[in-house]
Amino acid sequence: MSYSNTTHLTNPSTFILLGIPGLEAAHVWISIPFCTMYAIAILGNFTIRFIVKTEPSLHGPMYYFLCMLAVTDLVLSTTIFPKMLSIFWFNSREIDFSACLTQMYFIHSFSAMESGIFAAMALDRYVAICHPLRHSTILTNPIVAKIGLAMVLRCGMFSLPYPFLARQWPYCRTNIIPQHLCLHMAVVNLACADIRISSYYGLFVQFSVMGLDGIFIVASYIQILRVIFSLPTKDARIKTFGTCGSHLFVILAFYVPRLFTSLLYRFGQNVALNFHVLISSIYIFMPPMLNPIIYGVRTKQIWDRLLRLFIHEGP
Repeated sequence: MSYSNTTHLTNPSTFILLGIPGLEAAHVWISIPFCTMYAIAILGNFTIRFIVKTEPSLHGPMYYFLCMLAVTDLVLSTTIFPKMLSIFWFNSREIDFSACLTQMYFIHSFSAMESGIFAAMALDRYVAICHPLRHSTILTNPIVAKIGLAMVLRCGMFSLPYPFLARQWPYCRTNIIPQHLCLHMAVVNLACADIRISSYYGLFVQFSVMGLDGIFIVASYIQILRVIFSLPTKDARIKTFGTCGSHLFVILAFYVPRLFTSLLYRFGQNVALNFHVLISSIYIFMPPMLNPIIYGVRTKQIWDRLLRLFIHEGP
């Protein structure tokens, strides 16, 4: 199937997703690691949800936030993977203009939601370590529910302008997206107009949502580390820090590739397209795959419950 490089419609009826430019002949082989990552993400996050739901001892703030993270990871990866697989396996590159904007909204809103959940989990660790006697009275179930609702509303509202801004631009040069997904800057960079509003708004969201979340996480862990280093024994310090190690690792796996991708789209004009695509793929698929593995292995209660499931012992 041949595709036109240009369209004279203000809003094209379809976009063309190239997948990984220059590596089209290897798409089937490239799909294998992505399929593996997606399968691990689906299995791992459903397992986390099942274990927390069926184990009464895990019905607490930390595990409720972990369930929210699992649901967010499932939605985020499922928003992208089916279309990406159709590109890699069946060369089905066309995506409806409205469908592209819908995918854009879900990608950015659920990515921001994941950032908010990490901030909420940092709050839980801060209260648990710095104010352990007040943990059950500060983070009650109604408070956890309100935090979850606030994150959903915040991310939904901040991400809503993305598709509206993208829709207003004229796309008279090309409708080909050198990507396998509809990221905001990947789409608006195709417009034949001054897109500084879109770029500035994207930066505003990065700093006002993820930036503030990052500042809150850093501030929380500064207080946590102060308490940890004030503990009297080395064993107590190591044990307490171990409860935060997995959280810190998944935070880095989430924030670093995303920040790198955002900067590449705005300032990395000389960087190869293949590198753009691979980095964006990492920040989308790595956290949903890594989160259940890290939390499942590093969280003793979840690991113990998982082992009991495999050896067919009762709870």
